Order: sequence, then structure tokens, then C-alpha cells
Amino acid sequence: MASDELAQKLQRRLLLEEGSPEPAAGGEANPAGEEEKEDEDKSFMLASADSELGAKLSRRQDINEGMAQPRQARVFNPYTEFKEFSRRQIKDMERMFKLYDSGKDGYIDLMELKLMMEKLGAPQTHLGLKNMIKEVDEDFDGKLSFREFLLIFHKAAAGELEEDSGLMTLAKLSEIDVSIEGVKGAKNFFEAKVQALSSASKFEAEIKAEQDERKREEEEKKHRRAAFRELKSAFSQ
Repeated sequence: MASDELAQKLQRRLLLEEGSPEPAAGGEANPAGEEEKEDEDKSFMLASADSELGAKLSRRQDINEGMAQPRQARVFNPYTEFKEFSRRQIKDMERMFKLYDSGKDGYIDLMELKLMMEKLGAPQTHLGLKNMIKEVDEDFDGKLSFREFLLIFHKAAAGELEEDSGLMTLAKLSEIDVSIEGVKGAKNFFEAKVQALSSASKFEAEIKAEQDERKREEEEKKHRRAAFRELKSAFSQ
């Protein structure tokens, strides 16, 4: 029943697009009195299509001019998109991001970025903070998502940041300790890391290392519990 109704609707739409009169229920052509109604229906459909297209073009123009946000259609996976960084590095960056996301809304806004730069010992002017966000703000919402936060370090690795820019200052002063790596400057640090990583094998090795570490911790817990039971049993006798 539903399929018959759908077939009738599709046939009606096809006839409207071709400009042909729609057959009546008995298979005969529509009476002349209904031709005017068909023309009105067709005009309405064309007007609706023009309106929808106009709205889409208007939104695209707003996005291009920074007055609207593009819709995010895909799921963000930092480990596959930023393969130049190790799992540990990304987790360190995520911890830092969450530390300064005081609103816990998944974004670092202007005031939270201001606090971050002050905590890092490199306070910025209001205009400087806005320019920092603008450089990686892909959706024009005036704040940093975690992906946009990772873009800061990605740009540092690629040498796309000015040495005296606020974003480079953030990268240099981040909680990823550059001095321990034995290199100077965030750019050199990230370039060294990029060259040292062989993406797939490194990723798998890190996962295995984490699994081995969890197994070792579980084994230690078992040994401690067994020792405790043995000691308890000795005192019970």
C-alpha cells in the first residue's frame, strides 16, 4: 500500500517536471479545470527550489566572509589526523587543553586563553589573544577546539609560525618539556620528533607498551594481594 502511494507521488513529480498533465485516478487526462492548479503546483515547486538554493548560496557566502560556522560532518580522531605526534604527546596536549578549559565545554575561549598565557609567563594583549585564535580558528567561532589547539603544534612542527608570534610562544612554553629533549626551540623539537616517528610501527609499539604496563601493574596487585592473604592467614592461626 505504501509502495503504491510512493509510486503515485513519484509519477506526479515526474509529470510536473516534464510539464505534462497528470493522469487522473482512472487513467484519463485531468479535466481542463485542473490544468491551472497543476501550473500553480509546478510554479510553487520551482519557487521552493530557487529559495532553497538561494539560502545555501547565502550561507556559503556568510561562511566565506567569516559570518557563519561551517557544519562539522566528520568525527575528529587526533591519532589518525595528527600522525606526526606520538600518542603520549597527544595525551600531554589533551591534558594541557583540559587544564585550561575551565568551563569544561570542550573549548578554550578568549578569557581562558588569556589565563593560559598568564600562567605560562607570557601575557598577551587583548588584540594579541584574538590574533592567536584567528590564526587557527577554522570554524570562525572565536575560540579553540581541541583540534584547533593541536593545529598550533602542527604549525610549529611545519615551521608555519613566526618566531615572535603568540602561538609559537605558547608552543615553546607548553607543558611538553623541550629542554629534556636536548634541542632548542619548539620548532626544532617538533621537527626532530616528526623525523624520528615511523607512524604505523610507532603507534603500534606505544599501544603494546601501554598494554604491557597495565599487565605489569595487574601482576603486582595480584602479588600484593596474595602476600596480604598469606600474612593474614599466619596471624589467624
